[in-house]
Amino acid sequence: MQRDTVILNYRKGFPPLKEAFEQIGCRVVENAWAPAPDLLAQCEACVVNLYEAVRNPWSTLALKRRLKQAGVPLMGLDRDAPWHMGIRWRRLALFRLLRPLDIYASHTLQPTWNFAPRKIYNANAVWVRNFNLHGHTLEEMRDPAFYEYDVSFLGNMDGERYKEHAERARFFAALRPRLDALGVRHYIRHSSGITEAEQIHVIQRSRINLSYRSSCDHGGTLSWGLPERCYGVPARGGFLLTDERRHAADDFDLATEWAGFTDLDDCVARVQHWLAHFEESRRIAEAAHTRVMRDHTYEKRAKHLIGAAQAWRSNRAS
Repeated sequence: MQRDTVILNYRKGFPPLKEAFEQIGCRVVENAWAPAPDLLAQCEACVVNLYEAVRNPWSTLALKRRLKQAGVPLMGLDRDAPWHMGIRWRRLALFRLLRPLDIYASHTLQPTWNFAPRKIYNANAVWVRNFNLHGHTLEEMRDPAFYEYDVSFLGNMDGERYKEHAERARFFAALRPRLDALGVRHYIRHSSGITEAEQIHVIQRSRINLSYRSSCDHGGTLSWGLPERCYGVPARGGFLLTDERRHAADDFDLATEWAGFTDLDDCVARVQHWLAHFEESRRIAEAAHTRVMRDHTYEKRAKHLIGAAQAWRSNRAS
């Protein structure tokens, strides 16, 4: 029997990945924690949300036993390492001890918790349906008159309620007056209450979109992994200026598709530089857009996961 089915265990669903699996010809069955033998016979892989699996270790272990009998790999997706969504270390330690996963697919390969014999790099990506040029063209965006703002950032900056964003809130609180002193037009706001249409408008109408920190950076250890905005802003044609990330070199050409900064002073200097070199910033933005739409879509990630599952089964057979 042909294996053409993927079990996708995300309690609230993971629509971008589900659609991507379907686009590459897979049937997707969601939230099957006790799959029947006839389903397992058709199953290529079972993909689980790592954080739900960690919080339900015994259910995950029971699922692993069913999958193992049918020769189906259990893959855990982690998009928040090394913060792990604030899960208590005892839960993480128990999960690592139980080792129910066959493949640990993480957006960072930095030394951190490992939960499987095999660890693979599985970066964030864009859902093309929602991240695209939205009726505009890159040619339009080459015109300086297209822009309303010099610099923008929209994201969670409620450092009181969300401790993982406290450092980000401090950074932008310090950046605003520095930009004001330079006469830089900026739109830096906490994203709560802002519609997606408004977010798209701000991204596309800003000469520079900033990225600084994300929830996975909490606890003092900067993640090597790239936040989703590192793919989403270029997908919408925006120029991105971001804090340094180790995995940037794996996903982009640092010379032609990437612009980074190291700290607050360097951010201010880089803002001044790129505002003074608009045409060069647009060349980088367009190159990054092309790279994202070619290499960093969820369809590409789905193919990567299926390839990893097939390699696991081949190694197991040999």
